[in-house]
Amino acid sequence: MLIPTTRISGIESPIVRKLDAANYFADAWEVRSNINEALHLNLRRDEIGLAINSGVSRSQDQLHIHFSCVRADVFETLHKNERSIGNHWARFKVPLFGQHYMAMWVPGEHLSPNNPFRLLAEGLPNATLNMADRTLVVIGFTRSEGTQGFVILAGELNVQKGDLANGEDLLDHSCHIAAMGDKGVARLSQSPTE
Repeated sequence: MLIPTTRISGIESPIVRKLDAANYFADAWEVRSNINEALHLNLRRDEIGLAINSGVSRSQDQLHIHFSCVRADVFETLHKNERSIGNHWARFKVPLFGQHYMAMWVPGEHLSPNNPFRLLAEGLPNATLNMADRTLVVIGFTRSEGTQGFVILAGELNVQKGDLANGEDLLDHSCHIAAMGDKGVARLSQSPTE
């Protein structure tokens, strides 16, 4: 997890979307090498994701961004449907872990030019009215033609449908994807703890 030393409640804090705000998602992306070190692997950018949960789904009132491996089914679904992910927010038509998300694409090797908090607040109507009910997930992504960037997913609390806006559900802290290469070929000969 990335946790700022400054006291910030969470996704709803206006501090994270100010024009001069620190880009905490960009900072979390740059320390993703910690996952590689723990697994003794070099994971592809498409296998790593970042997530911040809604106010009702988080365990503490201090901003923290989870970074981990992406669930294998999320990885596959995003790549199968990459043509539907454009430069502006649009509903991603395929559910991810049973929940619906808005999705957008931002190009670039690094996330520093794009602050996901600001993209959410400025790009989705009325998002700032209920930011605590939102979740954000950022997944490194390489398009089929080779362009690198990120898929940003935004979810919203919907208690009636059982959606608590827990973007962390799209991550896999056991990193099962690390054991798979292209088309499911095993990449690991031993467990990461050996």
